[in-house]
Formats: sequence, structure tokens, C-alpha cells
Amino acid sequence: MEYEAVIGLEIHVQMDTRTKMFCSCPVEFGAEPNTNVCPVCLGMPGSLPVINKKAVEFAIRASLALNCTVHTESVFARKNYFYPDLPKGYQISQYEKPIATDGYLDIEVEGQKRRIRIRRLHIEEDAGKNIHEGSKSYVDLNRAGTPLMEIVTEPDISSPEEARVFLETLRNIMRYAGVSKADMEKGQLRCDINVSIRPKGSDKLGTRTEVKNVNSFRFVQKALEYEIERQVKLVSEGGEVVQETRTFDPSTGKTYTMRSKEEAEDYRYFPDPDLLPLVFEQSWIEEIKETMPELPHQRTERYIKEYGLSEYEAKVLTDNKELGDFFERSVKALNEPKTIANWLLNDLLGLLNERQIPLEESPVSPEGLAELVKLIKESVISTKIGKEVIKEMVETGKGASQIVEEKGLKQITDESAIKGIVQEVVSRFPEEAERYKQGEEKLIGFFVGQVMKATKGKANPKLVNQLLREILK
Repeated sequence: MEYEAVIGLEIHVQMDTRTKMFCSCPVEFGAEPNTNVCPVCLGMPGSLPVINKKAVEFAIRASLALNCTVHTESVFARKNYFYPDLPKGYQISQYEKPIATDGYLDIEVEGQKRRIRIRRLHIEEDAGKNIHEGSKSYVDLNRAGTPLMEIVTEPDISSPEEARVFLETLRNIMRYAGVSKADMEKGQLRCDINVSIRPKGSDKLGTRTEVKNVNSFRFVQKALEYEIERQVKLVSEGGEVVQETRTFDPSTGKTYTMRSKEEAEDYRYFPDPDLLPLVFEQSWIEEIKETMPELPHQRTERYIKEYGLSEYEAKVLTDNKELGDFFERSVKALNEPKTIANWLLNDLLGLLNERQIPLEESPVSPEGLAELVKLIKESVISTKIGKEVIKEMVETGKGASQIVEEKGLKQITDESAIKGIVQEVVSRFPEEAERYKQGEEKLIGFFVGQVMKATKGKANPKLVNQLLREILK
């Protein structure tokens, strides 16, 4: 029997606020353990939470970006469970009345567009962090109380690749909307996977398992590939899938049992008595809507329409916000979008990747790239020399003009000087010249190569071609 996967995701996104969800402690990655804490986030008796308005604004902004319905009234609830990194013994979250519901996100996988529905987006606080060293465990509560959005999809995802693409698209939108840096390495975006299998074409859902806290897009895909294969093998051999929570081990590429799966009633949700319902005017939603930044799909459309880029070029540039920002700064310095996109995507990014340098640390600035393109456009240097110059720019951090000046790379555009070199080259290869005259026109490439070699690539190629054709005839 052939089976198909049914996948839903629960994504926790850390909001990019300066302070925590219910107190004024700073949100700071990498601070000394247990230094960014206070009686509120430590759960001290008598301390009371106060809602962070900026976090609510960010949640509304994210909801709008994900096409959700934002509710003007929502309720904070206590989610009760015991764990060492949860100092209050409960987490403040939202349950029956979340801030937003019924959204969607469109993705594209292998040229096919898919719409993934979003069931809900709600606000909650993060837990602290357990650190295990050998037989000892430590608790760092700096992260406790950090504002989170939990985004829950409908079970609309049907393959591991779709899950990965969905997460990459979601991260991009969060960055464009300005609500989160969504850096998985810093725990700012974490994902729980719900997956089950069923006979292909059936509308009945199978027993699902949950894979907790997978911390990279690649691992989400790998965890799903293994878990789907495990469930299919189990069912095919007459076994039954047990509802449970599992963990993924990247070193083995396998998932392992952690515990039996909790249900909502296990958490004994009830409205938080220390917090009134969250109520705001519809006019605030409209105000936020008016200030929404350009989102990835809007930027892609603009690049195609305004700059004449291909759909592929536009999508690559907008799939990474920082890359799109770099491109726009370059175009602002020199209005040559097509040429700048070409040099950025085909040359600069390749050189940075070879040296494992992130774009944010590029020795070549957007204005520096524009300067290089300008030198080529103005025939100060040839394209071939430009490729040598950009390598030097990446290696030394020097500007294009400085490198050209120091190395004497300016293009030779003096017609009489080039003519002399062309005549010398033609006289050195009489046999090839005769064959050219007899109709072997492809030999023009051979002569161009010889002239460029003689001038160390500095002769103007257009002028070289013109003079060669004149002299050879």
C-alpha cells in the first residue's frame, strides 16, 4: 500500500523587542547567566506581570503579514507544567482566545504553488534554558519571559521539502516585517513537527507523533524524512504508530522517543488572574497596517517591474532581506540594476561563499560594488580585468579605483597604440590570417585572444575586434 504524509508545524518566533514580555528586563543573547532577571521573570511571590505593548504590536504586524484575522480581544492563560527552567511553575500563553486566527502563507516548491493555512498565532513568554555538562545540569533564566509568537499551521504540508520551504519563507517574512531576526542558531526560531501517515487518497488522519525543538531547516527536512519512513515501515509490518513526543538526533539522522504526548487538558489551562483580557481598538490594527513594510513577494514583483530583472534574479535577491538591501544600496549609488545584480549574484556572492564570509561582513560594500560596475561601464577597465579587481577587493578590502590605479589596470583605449599591437599580432600569424581571409571567420576569436594576451587584458575588446577586422581584410 502507498502512504502519504500529513504534516503540521508549530513554530516559536522570538520577537525582537528590547525588553521581556511582562517585565522591563533586557532581552540580550549571550549575556552572563542569570543577570537579566527580576522578581517578575523569576516568579517571586507578589510580583505582577505588565504587558509589553511593543510585543503586541509586533504580533499584530506578523499576523497581518501572514494574512490572519486579528482579534481586538484576546485572553492570556496559564499553561501549567513543571520543569526546572520554568520558575513560576506555569507559562503565560494564550489558549481559547488567541490574538489572531485563520491566516495562510503561499509557498512554491518545484515550480508548484501551495497554500498552507495558519490556524492561529498567539503570544506567550519563553522559558529559561537548561545547560547540561556531564552529570551536572544548570539553569539560566535570562531567556525566561522573552516575548514569543507561536504560529500553528493546519496539517496542509505533505512533504519534508514543503516543510523546509514553508519555514524558510516564514523566516523571511518575519525579517521583512521587522518583528524578529528569526536566527535559528540563537534560538530565535524553533520548530515542533507533528506528522502522521495515511493511505494515499484517504481523508482520515493517522496517529501523529511530535518531534520537538528542531533547530535548523535542513534538520526539519531530515527529521521528517526519517520519521515518515519509520512510520511507513512500522505500519507495513503490522505495527501501530503510538502518539508520543520524539526528539531528533542530527548525528544519527534518527528520531527517538522522549515521552508520551501531552494533550491540552494535561496543562490545565485557565485565564491568568493577574492579567485582564487584552483589548485594543480596530483603529490600532489599521494604523499598523498602514505602516507595514514591503514584504518579499511585493519586493520581487517590484524588482521585475521596476528594474527589469528576471523572475529568478528577483527571487534570489529577495529571498534574503540583507541581500536585497545590499542590492538596493548599490543601485542607489549607480542606476545599473541589471549589471549590478549580475555582478552581485555571479561574482561577489561566489567569492564570499568560497571564503565563508557572510554578506554582512563583506569587505566589498554596496557602494564599492557600484564603483566597480561604473569603471567597467565607462570603459576604464574591461569585464575581464573587473573579475580580477573584485577578487582583490574581497581579499584586501580596497576600493576598485585604488586597485586599478595601484596595479596599472586601466584599459588601453588609444586607437593608434592598439592598432600597432594588432598589426604585430597579425604579422606573427600569417597562416591564420590567410585562413581568415579564405572565410574561416571564427579565427577572429584566436586573434582577439592573442591581442588581449599581449596587452595583459587591458586593450578595449570592442576596439580590438574592430581593428582586427579592418586589418585582416
